[in-house]
Amino acid sequence: MVGKTIKARFRKGKFEPLEVVDLPDGREVTLTIVEAPAVLDFSAFRRAAGAWKGTLDADALIHNIYADRLLSTRSEPRL
Repeated sequence: MVGKTIKARFRKGKFEPLEVVDLPDGREVTLTIVEAPAVLDFSAFRRAAGAWKGTLDADALIHNIYADRLLSTRSEPRL
C-alpha cells in the first residue's frame, strides 16, 4: 500500500481503524491527523448568505464565461 486515507478512532491512547487496513503486523506508518468537527457549524455560511448580492452582474458573468469557452489556446492537432 503506497498511500491511503482511512477513518480511525483514538481511544485509550491508541488509534483504532474503522476500516480494513491491509498492512503487515508491525509496519510503521505516518499518521496525519485531521480532526473532524463534532457538530456541523453552518453559522458562518448563514452569515455570508447574500453578502455578494449586487456586487457583480450575473448575466454579464455568464456571458463572459461562455465567450471565453470559444477561445482556444490549444494547438491544432496533427492528423
